Amino acid sequence: MICICVLGALLLLASLAANADEFSGRVVGVHDGDTLTLLTADQQHVKIRLAGIDAPEQDQPFGQKAKQALSALVFNQTVRVTVQAQDDYGRMVGTVYVGARNVNAALVEQGTVWVYRCYNRDPALPGLEAQAQAVERGLWALPESQRIPPWEWRHGEQEGVATKPASPRPTPSPRPAMVLTCGSKHTCQEMANCEEARFYLTQCGLKRLDRDGDRTPCEGICP
Repeated sequence: MICICVLGALLLLASLAANADEFSGRVVGVHDGDTLTLLTADQQHVKIRLAGIDAPEQDQPFGQKAKQALSALVFNQTVRVTVQAQDDYGRMVGTVYVGARNVNAALVEQGTVWVYRCYNRDPALPGLEAQAQAVERGLWALPESQRIPPWEWRHGEQEGVATKPASPRPTPSPRPAMVLTCGSKHTCQEMANCEEARFYLTQCGLKRLDRDGDRTPCEGICP
C-alpha cells in the first residue's frame, strides 16, 4: 500500500511538471507559516512549500502566529501556484497567488516570515523585509533574543531563548556505536535513522538528502 501511494504521488508530480509550471487549486490545509496543501480540480492533494521565505517553527516564538497569518490569506481560497522546483520530500516549491496578490511577498510585508536568502529568487522580498523590520511589524517586534532565524533554530542554536528551558540538556545514555560505510543508499526512505542520514550527507557527499541546504538531512527523521 505504501509503494502504491508513493507511486501515485510521483505520477501526480510528474503530471503537474509535464503540463505546466503553473497550476491552481483550493487550499484545504495549512501546516505552518510557509507550507500548505491544496486540492486540484481533479481531486488531487498537492503540498506546497512557499519559495523564498522561511517561517518560524511552530515551537519557537511567533510560530503559531505565522501559521495563522498564512491561514488568513489562503485557507479555503482558490490559489494559483507558479512552480520553481520540487524538493526531496515531494513538495512543490513556488510562489502562491490569491487573485493578483503575491502571498509570499504579503507574508514578508506583514513580518510573519524571514526571507530565505540562500534560496530566494524574488528581488523584491529583501526590501519588504527591511520595511517590516524598520517599523517592528510582526516578528520584528519580538525582543532581539527571540528573533532567531528558523534555519538556526532547527540546528539547535536556540539555546538561551526565553521560551526554552535554561537548564543544560541531559546527557544521552550510551548506546552501541553504529558501523557506517558509504553504501548504495540514495534516498531518505532508505536511511535507518538520523545518524546514518548525517553520515551519508557529510561523509559520503550525498547532497540530495539536504535539498534546502540547511545542513540537516532527511528532516522527516532528523529533528
